[in-house]
Amino acid sequence: MAFVYAFDHVHGLPFDEVTGIVGGKGANLGLMTVELGLPVPPGFTISTEACRAYLEGGWPEGLDEEIRRDMAGVEAAMGRRFGDPGNPLLVSVRSGAPVSMPGMMDTILNLGLDDETERGLAGASGDAFAAACRTRLEVTYRDIVGVDEVPADPWRQLRGAIEAVFRSWNGDRARAYRAHEGIPEDLGTAVNVQAMVFGNLGEDSGTGVIFTRNPATGEAVLYGDVLFNAQGEDVVAGTHATEPITVLDERMPEIAAELRGYADTLERHYADVCDIEFTIERRKLWLLQNRIGKRSPQAALRCAVEMAEDPGFPLSRAEAVARVAGLLADPPRATVGRAAAAPVIATGLAASPGVAAGEIVTSADDAVEAAGAGRTVVLVRTETSPDDVHGMESAVAILTSRGGLASHAAVVARGWGIPAVVGAADVEVGTDSITIGNRCYSVGYTLTVDGSQGTVYEGDVAGESEIVPEAAVLLGWALELGIDVGGSESGGATMADTDAEGAGIPLRELAIRALLIKGYANPEGFAPVILSSEDTTAALLGGLLADGLVEPMGPMYKLSADGSLVGEAMLADDTATWGLEAAGAALDAFIPFDQRMKHIVTAWQMHEVDGVPVMNDHADAAYDDAVLGDFAALHGEAGPWVGSLVAGLARMEVYRVRLSRAAANVAAGHHAFIASPRVDSYHNAWFELHEDLIRLAGKTREEETAAGRA
Repeated sequence: MAFVYAFDHVHGLPFDEVTGIVGGKGANLGLMTVELGLPVPPGFTISTEACRAYLEGGWPEGLDEEIRRDMAGVEAAMGRRFGDPGNPLLVSVRSGAPVSMPGMMDTILNLGLDDETERGLAGASGDAFAAACRTRLEVTYRDIVGVDEVPADPWRQLRGAIEAVFRSWNGDRARAYRAHEGIPEDLGTAVNVQAMVFGNLGEDSGTGVIFTRNPATGEAVLYGDVLFNAQGEDVVAGTHATEPITVLDERMPEIAAELRGYADTLERHYADVCDIEFTIERRKLWLLQNRIGKRSPQAALRCAVEMAEDPGFPLSRAEAVARVAGLLADPPRATVGRAAAAPVIATGLAASPGVAAGEIVTSADDAVEAAGAGRTVVLVRTETSPDDVHGMESAVAILTSRGGLASHAAVVARGWGIPAVVGAADVEVGTDSITIGNRCYSVGYTLTVDGSQGTVYEGDVAGESEIVPEAAVLLGWALELGIDVGGSESGGATMADTDAEGAGIPLRELAIRALLIKGYANPEGFAPVILSSEDTTAALLGGLLADGLVEPMGPMYKLSADGSLVGEAMLADDTATWGLEAAGAALDAFIPFDQRMKHIVTAWQMHEVDGVPVMNDHADAAYDDAVLGDFAALHGEAGPWVGSLVAGLARMEVYRVRLSRAAANVAAGHHAFIASPRVDSYHNAWFELHEDLIRLAGKTREEETAAGRA
């Protein structure tokens, strides 16, 4: 098994499985690079398996060689060499767990600088720039890696940084975040090594973080911060005065237009709000990261309604209801009717909506202690950092004097639904008190924080509340569609009695078998795999969780140890029913189809130009039509063949249905259904069918690969 994967590596696996291997950040960087062709600085990802191996037994054998191999690819792409005094390549080192953990892991920028490479960088970009980059590296490296001197050898720097990220998986703040979110302890984190691009090369450079929609309110506008002549960590740390993203329209309108186009592409691809980090290097735009954006409960509801009501957006009403079903069981409420006489004592940015009142505390530890004693507290900080997570979890509201809408305080508060006001510049934070204007408020004094308006009040300012209107709309849709959002069973039917749509197969058994093959799943992505609806699938997974057969992985589920035993027993029964010889014959017959499928997927993703394979931009209609013709011909032969397997094993009907649905979508012009991991594409169903046949025939994928058959 490989430990290192280049961003442009084609895994040929469903997105959830890729995420388990290279983490969420690595999977998204790969998708942006390979599938969407967006401007991503080249790099590579060291897998979660490498992290687990390191934590169990130290630096894995062979890892150094794989890192040097993939670094050579980055060097070739950038035209620079790592450690070269004349034209040095610098890299960033970032963590990336399978489940998003914002701010929990450490990042090192400008890695690869020493005395010689600093002089080389200065020759190209100026002494002041090179010195600033070197200073940032030295400060962050010492702090994160925990050493007195930064190694002079860039390769030793890199290894030290990678080991620090591995170790940080078990740091206190990471454990605190996982405990709050219910994230398993044994996932490990991947490490992303990426070529540096610089936002601090002058006023024609910059960096920022945007959301494709307002994560506090859900409004469909580009939302975020930009900071010119700066590096990325300056934005998210909350230590610098950022500017709203609209400033980019004034200063660099062509870059702003390009960024909006990429934001729209990503949002439609993921069918969800996206959180995008970017850097502008001398008026060239680079995308450094993308993930599904954390948003407040109220924003989640508004986004679900507006996306589903847009006929051109790829989200149905049923999918919208399923996405926010957990919120609809206890809908969020908006505060109205606050007394007009209540004076506003401070204003800032409305970072996370909602209103809450509590006693002032100025440290995370004090917040935990007070909350443990049964008191409600507002955590007031100059800015928050990952070290404050335990206190943020204990607070009913957060107030900071610095930081923008993409700062650590804002992002974490929105993700947890905690009201927050950030960047309230009039607030000065001391140890035992805070000062606002000419008033001093001691620790223990009660403040009210309105994260919807960006305002702060003295005392507990009461107001009436009402269910937000978007919740009412979604509840109406749920009623109309027959979706139960209250968690109760409908009609007394049990999941064991429910079958996959039209397939006559017990859904519970089908789900266990499918999880055994897929490895991981979430309710939205798993529903089409078992030919069911999102709400039924969510209830099914909840029942399996209650029975101890699955366990959560953040928003995903996997079989527990007991569930795996049950699944393996079911698979053994299937082999006995079908017969080992018949299953082996089916696998043999599948191989020629599989070779054609691999060729089609590669041809759809890559296009040879002058003998050189490049990403297919789908500008050559004749080329695409030829590939689509090959695809249609393959399905015309393979579809009926898969149907013929049903006589031997009834559940093969599910694969026939999935492949037919995907082929119909492709024929209708929805080409993501060829191989995209974000939908139940033809390739997803095909890969899982292949894995299923391998297991039914009593073989392993490793054996098949060694034999040249996989």
